[in-house]
Amino acid sequence: MHLPAKGVAYRMKQKRWNGMRRKFGAVTAAAVAVIVLRAGAQEAVPPTAEALAAISERGQLLYEYDQAAWHATDAVQMANPKTVEGQHCIARKVNGNWTVVFGKLHEEGSRFGITYEANEQATLRDFAVRKEPEEREDEGFFLYAARAIEVATKDFGVVKRPYNVAVLPARAEQLYVYLYPAQTGARLYPLGGDVRYLVDADGTKLLEKRQMHKAITEIALRPGKRVASGFHTHVLSDLVEDTDVFHVLTEDPPIPEFIATPHFLYQVKTDGTIQLEKEKKRRK
Repeated sequence: MHLPAKGVAYRMKQKRWNGMRRKFGAVTAAAVAVIVLRAGAQEAVPPTAEALAAISERGQLLYEYDQAAWHATDAVQMANPKTVEGQHCIARKVNGNWTVVFGKLHEEGSRFGITYEANEQATLRDFAVRKEPEEREDEGFFLYAARAIEVATKDFGVVKRPYNVAVLPARAEQLYVYLYPAQTGARLYPLGGDVRYLVDADGTKLLEKRQMHKAITEIALRPGKRVASGFHTHVLSDLVEDTDVFHVLTEDPPIPEFIATPHFLYQVKTDGTIQLEKEKKRRK
């Protein structure tokens, strides 16, 4: 069951962090006391190393997907501005490299027509663009991903701010669809308001909806000011979310993030790995 409380987020400057570091456990205890009380009497089981590694891997893939979609879109627009407006942008990693396609799902949903394809070159910032002479139809991953996007965005509903969407492979050939707020300014990093859907293998049926965070917090990083780490509370579950890892990797430069859940304190490091820092003891 999801708890209704909202989380809090803030950033700590280097000077303040140096003074707080030795007593960070006590500070965190005070910050999340109300969350612990709401968590109830059920004993929490710490996540396994394998579970944390899986979250880290998904978060890192989500970051790569976002970067690939961003730079591939820039490359396509440089070649022919506005030609892909209103089309789906879908990325896929194969053999270590990303391919991004642009296209439309036909009305009956049985065909996905690709108009442009962009392939990663030396880095995620460099894509070679190819325009299809004739619309190329895909009946595999990109078709299923486009269907999954349609199903997920319909459930998600209308939003008042820009959102990004990403599709990653899940177990049993199923698909994860992420909807998360897009950046609206330089060095402004939104955290929250994100959902992850699990969709069946052919992209037609929602199997699971995970509200990762609720309220959106805009994290502003000012040039020239050193920030040692970020901190936020997370009350919807006792786990770090995929988008927590994505958030750390997206910040420029990446900054470690401490996350307090009802029973645990985690650190997402700047390489996207997750460390369980502390288990909170339940008050009697």
